[in-house]
Amino acid sequence: MIQEDKAKYTDILKHSISYLEHHGYQNIKADLEGYDTPKSYLKKGSNIAITPDVVATKEGRKYVFDISLKSEKPNLLKSKWLFLNTLSNLKSYRFRLITTRGHYKFASDMLEAINLEHKNLIKI
Repeated sequence: MIQEDKAKYTDILKHSISYLEHHGYQNIKADLEGYDTPKSYLKKGSNIAITPDVVATKEGRKYVFDISLKSEKPNLLKSKWLFLNTLSNLKSYRFRLITTRGHYKFASDMLEAINLEHKNLIKI
């Protein structure tokens, strides 16, 4: 999710973290109070910072998660997903999207628009 939506959807982020903990993910870092903040990346030439919503490890592999929710700025969300996918490919991480009921169609349409439809969507 983009920075403007974080305050509105903190309950979904907390639910996603508990889901990941229940499924064996460890060393969870989240952009949420009480957790370590994942590393942010600054876009060169502007003041836009890209921070993954959740970063965790499982069985020695690092996973990068982003929460997929309907947004007022879909182009910003698309560019964030493309960046996180490219970063994950370069560093041998796994990139996954987490979505909830009512947002699944939006997420799958967005992934299809940027040719990432092969990505696994985790439905919570």
